[in-house]
Amino acid sequence: MARDGKLNAQMERFCQEYIKNPDNQTAAAAAAGYKNAAVSASRNMDNPKVQERIAELMKQRNKRTKIGADYVLKRLVEIDELDLADIMNDDLTLKPLSAWPKAWRQFLSGVKVAELFEGQGDDKQMIGVLKSIKWPDKVKNLELIGKHVDVMAFKERLEVSGTITIADRMAAARRRVKEQAGGEE
Repeated sequence: MARDGKLNAQMERFCQEYIKNPDNQTAAAAAAGYKNAAVSASRNMDNPKVQERIAELMKQRNKRTKIGADYVLKRLVEIDELDLADIMNDDLTLKPLSAWPKAWRQFLSGVKVAELFEGQGDDKQMIGVLKSIKWPDKVKNLELIGKHVDVMAFKERLEVSGTITIADRMAAARRRVKEQAGGEE
């Protein structure tokens, strides 16, 4: 760190790299030029000035991109409200893509189209088209909504009550010693 309490150039670069990929602190340290990236990443993340700078950079990015907690929650709710009737007819054929709501077009996890043929060579004829649509994991989405709004519906809870005093521990230790000694005092 610079003598004036500000971050030096390498620490600043670490912060810049970290916000690109917050899941990999070591990669951020390596990209910032640290020789021992894992140790330097840990040291930087323990530094309050680095933490402040990362928070500042993330806040600037959120303001710039207009993505914040409200935006994320709104998108999660859109995924939760996806309805198969929006993209399929009553006879289970797909509606034209242009008729699909925007949310469906944006949130699908995958689409596969395969032509089905029968016969070989000159006798080969297309008999149909298989369309497979993979939509987002609704359970995972609900879990994310629950975490976002602090419902904690999916949080496992374990309550433990009671107190163990030093006297209790000492008494238990005496009993163990007595048992190991064959009951003699």
